Amino acid sequence: MNQQSRSFILASLFGLFLTSAATSAAAADTYTLDPAHTQTIFTINHLGFSTVTGSMRDLKGTLLLDSQQPENSSVTVTMNPNNVDTGFAARDADLRSPTFFNTAQFPTMTFKSTRVTKTGDKTSDVQGDFTMLGVTRPVTLKVILNRIAQDTVGTNVYKVGFTGTTAIKRSDFGMKAYLPYVGDDVSITINFEGIKQ
Repeated sequence: MNQQSRSFILASLFGLFLTSAATSAAAADTYTLDPAHTQTIFTINHLGFSTVTGSMRDLKGTLLLDSQQPENSSVTVTMNPNNVDTGFAARDADLRSPTFFNTAQFPTMTFKSTRVTKTGDKTSDVQGDFTMLGVTRPVTLKVILNRIAQDTVGTNVYKVGFTGTTAIKRSDFGMKAYLPYVGDDVSITINFEGIKQ
């Protein structure tokens, strides 16, 4: 094979790569998180007597969704632990203190996806880096696609909805107060509704 033929083949392959990359990028739609319909819910064991439930509602985030090839999708979410709500004001104040979330020093928590693996028609594993109290650990969300459609009832915009679940050990992030009496394992559910841009 002469030099001219090799150059032509390399140029053709490079052209195909650029076309494929452009098509993939164009296939991903951008959705911004709808704060009115997005929340993080967590549950934790209390002394073996009960399970305490709390939520965080001040979330911001962006989803790049490739509905044809979900593996090309990505998501970034920022949460504000300062508005943690367990339905009991004194406990919420304690959770905001340096004993737990230390919101004065760490006002945000983040999740940034690193990989999406399709596991079914409407399910995926979303791996990512979760940062809390300045500590970053890998976390996998088990995600279910609830619906992707136009909101014909109110805004007429296109929306997508997901439910994601995971579990973490709070001690992995340096939150060790009252262990082992208050549980180490925290179950998390994220209800995510995005608005197409």
